[in-house]
Amino acid sequence: MEHRSHIYGVVAEFPTEHELIQAVEKTREAGYRRIEAYTPFPVEGLYEALALKRNNVPLITLIGGLTGGLGGFFFQLWVSAIAYPVNIGGRPLNSWPAFIPVTFELTVLGAALSAVFGMLALNGLPRPHHPLFNVNRFVRHATSDRFFLCIEARDPKFNLSESARFLKGLNAVHVDEVEDD
Repeated sequence: MEHRSHIYGVVAEFPTEHELIQAVEKTREAGYRRIEAYTPFPVEGLYEALALKRNNVPLITLIGGLTGGLGGFFFQLWVSAIAYPVNIGGRPLNSWPAFIPVTFELTVLGAALSAVFGMLALNGLPRPHHPLFNVNRFVRHATSDRFFLCIEARDPKFNLSESARFLKGLNAVHVDEVEDD
């Protein structure tokens, strides 16, 4: 396995989304697993072709919402029944219907914050510079008119020369080595 520490991977450029999807399918069939596709607009079928696994953002959001809601509810219960009990007009200290608005708001807040920060963490963000920005053709065309497929050097099957040769065999318009600096 040829792997240089300053190499991020190999990127191939394709002119159409159909060629990209075919290239992704052939790359997966060849045994590569650490691959990423970059497109200027959403491409139907690309998610399935990449065989991406479900992410954990919904679970993180659920846990954040439950934590916020339960934390808000039990804080109100603690304040009104344990820390500062004030019996006004013979009302019960645990007046849970009065706790519902704050509990709801803290559930929404906890879920929203955990969704945003969970998504950022799982995406490895903030990342002000990505190694693909070192490839001039990627910078010029990725957001306008071309489709890119990158095989990362972290892939167990990655070999710089063989991976580049493989991508050229998929009728890529251009294949570049991506340096990780």
